[in-house]
Amino acid sequence: MVHAAKVNACGPALASQAAPGCGETGIVLFANSSAPILGPTMNATAPAPLSDLKVIYPTHSTEIIAKLELREDPRGKGHQFTRHHGPHHHPKHDQATAHPVPHSSTQQPTLSVRQDGGYESFVIGGINQPTTASVSTSAASIIPSSICPGNDGVVFQSISGITYQTVCGLNFEDNIMPYLSVDSFESCIQKCDAHNYENHRVECVAALFVPGRINNEDDCYLKSSVEHSSPNEGTVAGAVRYKVAQSASFTAVTTIAITSQVEPGSSSSAASSISSTSLSNAKTPYASSSSILTLLSHSSSAAAQTLSQSSIPQPSTTRQPGATFGSGKSIVVPKVGGAKLHGPSENRPTSQYIQFEHPDGYQLPQTLLQVGVNGELTTDYELSPQTGVLEVNENTQSILAPLKNVPHLSRDGGRGGFVNGQHLFTFCDSGSYSTTTFAQDGDFLGFVSSSVAVDVGMNGLAGNPVFLQDGIGEWSDNVGRQRGFAPMTQGEQAYNIVMQGKGQRYAVWPESSIIPLDSKKGLMYAPIIYDNVNMATKAAVFTYTGATLLEITAGSRGGPIANRTVRKLFNQDEVEWGCAGGLRSWGPSGYGGDDGKVYIFGAVSEGLLLGRTTPDAAADRNSYEYWNGNSWSPSMPPSTSTAYFLKAPIMDVDVFYSPRHLTFIAVYLTIYADNVFYYRYLMADSAILPSFAPGGDKNSDYVENLLKYEWSDEQVLYKAKPGLNGKYIYSGGVHLGYFGSNDISNGGSRILLSWTAPTGKEPSTATSEYQIVTAEVNLS
Repeated sequence: MVHAAKVNACGPALASQAAPGCGETGIVLFANSSAPILGPTMNATAPAPLSDLKVIYPTHSTEIIAKLELREDPRGKGHQFTRHHGPHHHPKHDQATAHPVPHSSTQQPTLSVRQDGGYESFVIGGINQPTTASVSTSAASIIPSSICPGNDGVVFQSISGITYQTVCGLNFEDNIMPYLSVDSFESCIQKCDAHNYENHRVECVAALFVPGRINNEDDCYLKSSVEHSSPNEGTVAGAVRYKVAQSASFTAVTTIAITSQVEPGSSSSAASSISSTSLSNAKTPYASSSSILTLLSHSSSAAAQTLSQSSIPQPSTTRQPGATFGSGKSIVVPKVGGAKLHGPSENRPTSQYIQFEHPDGYQLPQTLLQVGVNGELTTDYELSPQTGVLEVNENTQSILAPLKNVPHLSRDGGRGGFVNGQHLFTFCDSGSYSTTTFAQDGDFLGFVSSSVAVDVGMNGLAGNPVFLQDGIGEWSDNVGRQRGFAPMTQGEQAYNIVMQGKGQRYAVWPESSIIPLDSKKGLMYAPIIYDNVNMATKAAVFTYTGATLLEITAGSRGGPIANRTVRKLFNQDEVEWGCAGGLRSWGPSGYGGDDGKVYIFGAVSEGLLLGRTTPDAAADRNSYEYWNGNSWSPSMPPSTSTAYFLKAPIMDVDVFYSPRHLTFIAVYLTIYADNVFYYRYLMADSAILPSFAPGGDKNSDYVENLLKYEWSDEQVLYKAKPGLNGKYIYSGGVHLGYFGSNDISNGGSRILLSWTAPTGKEPSTATSEYQIVTAEVNLS
């Protein structure tokens, strides 16, 4: 009897090492290209005031998992990938693996009508609108021409309306980005404001300018903290955000009236630095796995969260822009205006880890250490305390220690999205190596089936490759082995420790884009994969064994955390629900609210099925209902169902609502190995508006329009170049919300795409086995 085993690989090919990977079978599907950039761009020298920012609502769908066979395309497009149903052994050369890779406020959104007639063009602000500074008319509106030492302690406003205080004679250690070259003190402050605006959070709290430098030397330094200062006797002129200066006890000699000022996302320290105060009992041995989970990992207890939030200052989180909706009674047909290739991303790991004594790992009886899928290793065991990102909290702050070297990472995947003001990139199989240069390859350290990084510079806003940082809580030891982003069960982890070197392991792959849950959390439905590699031929068989649910939080110093809320949500013999992603339908309370629905995609052979649940019941499989072609039903359709809401030969997909176009847009890679992102739009007969928008039907769900209308013909969104080895790219998707108010999901036209491009190099080389490449497209 043949069982469904539609799965694809997602990870570095490390089968030749102690930890086998899944890339050995040859793969790839994706897109990348270079063309002129167009569309609205952000003005780095004159950003809008932070008080004008609105809340982002990324709605992400994602990729499809499937084992695919490479064969000739009957349509004459070269090669195509064909989905298999059943366990398969990969031929060594002719097969390719597809790599899909507490509730928020329900305050009503603020509406600002922009014009009359038809459906008004309007802006919907987000929730939790911050209070902005109220500055008297006597406040200085320009910066003194000569700053230090004669104007120390002057309080003034920048051109963006942000209140600063001058500081002379001090240097601050905590840089947040490469040094800059500007032409004035005022320009340096504008760079600080622009960084915060473009990064959607208050990260830059101070700017230092060195006026004596010429000939394009770096003269502007942006700082993330003022806690670590040292005297400077030169002519360095500093400006510190006023609220931060107050908390740091800098004396203001010229004051202005400020009332009810609340910096967006700032705490009393207004920065992400955490003091190194020693805490008692931090190295207390842990008696059980549950105590570690409570004290350190997965945000698994309210007590741990309370300790973290009340005792340790957290990195600031930001309101994300709201949506600007188009006007008129009809949808706006989206048209490609141009594109720009950004290039491969760069990993910039943190330099610290949490040093604690790991508990002994769980040991399985020999009878369970056999080749083949055993679902009980997932369902019958607690989460392993050796996996998952650790929190920096009251119990771990005093045991931070430096990494001995900067680890080199080789990984694939790269989907993600916004969570709590940070933009995340999530990865599948990830290998870590000792420090690697172009002259010296690194030594293999370890291998996990998932990892996560935060975009620390938001360089994509300026059309540049992104910088990705793995957090303090991701490292397992001082050389840079990783714990993995998605927690494993003790059964899965114990099996992997013994069997991985022999070619067998379990993996949890966060392959899709993140589905927003509320204003602070996101969801990922991740497939649980059984990987069986023939160590002689390196042929791999990947078997889908079910799907788990990850609830993702971000914003803490340890890094984004995935809480595995249910060990297995969907089973091996069912449609791979959610593994291709989904999207959020916001209810009457608007973006970031608790109402509405969570929609998930079910990838089958010729298209996508649709399921849904309520946000508070996502971990309850009995809460889901499914579209059967005529109505919603609690009965789960089989994989042979043809009740598609989108019929297409899809590999990776994102479906999202575009306020600019007043309709839904689907962006996807197909199973044909042509390196092309395609798009379609929903051809509704009138403008689609959410229930919370003026003109929207408060008694209906706007996402249900996906079931009422046809999609447009397939059109090319972006043509990508192959990887460095000429192979096809894969694991491609849209990073919704990346461009703030200019983003396609917020009423703008800019789209950030990413994909995995194979290089043909060894993972231990500086080039790595895979590159995570980004590009932007303008869809006006």
